[in-house]
Amino acid sequence: MHSRYIMRLKRRRLNITDYRKRLALIKTGVPRAVIRKSLSNIRVDVVEYRPSGDRVLAHGSTIELKKFGWKAPTSNTPSAYLAGYLAGLRAKKGGIIRLHVDLGRQRVVKGSKLMASVKGLLDSGIEVPVDKDFLPDEDRLKGKHLESIAEGSVVSVKKAMEELL
Repeated sequence: MHSRYIMRLKRRRLNITDYRKRLALIKTGVPRAVIRKSLSNIRVDVVEYRPSGDRVLAHGSTIELKKFGWKAPTSNTPSAYLAGYLAGLRAKKGGIIRLHVDLGRQRVVKGSKLMASVKGLLDSGIEVPVDKDFLPDEDRLKGKHLESIAEGSVVSVKKAMEELL
């Protein structure tokens, strides 16, 4: 009798999904804030587990910020913050008050764009268990470290989001 080789799941083979971490997040029963970044954009999805497949309840991305008057690039810390804030406002409108953050296989760095998105979720009124030491400073969130972004632009975009949502 020959032994049979069982191939591992493709997403595990390609090191895309950590199934142990995913299972631990799903077992909590709390919706997840799935934050993903690319070179030019950041997406924040509020996702609920369903046996037939995950269901997206709310979404915010840096591409959408142009609708609210954002003129700066979409791959910086202030735009990541606003994407998290937008997703948080939409989730709150949908009745969600608590989330767990799912960063996938991305590295967690203190003050990073990913943490700026988490800060946006917190500022929108959603409860997120996170260590406050990892969140970026207010100066970085308002874009004071960037010459092309005025401090008032972040505030004006936040007001536009609140009015439209």
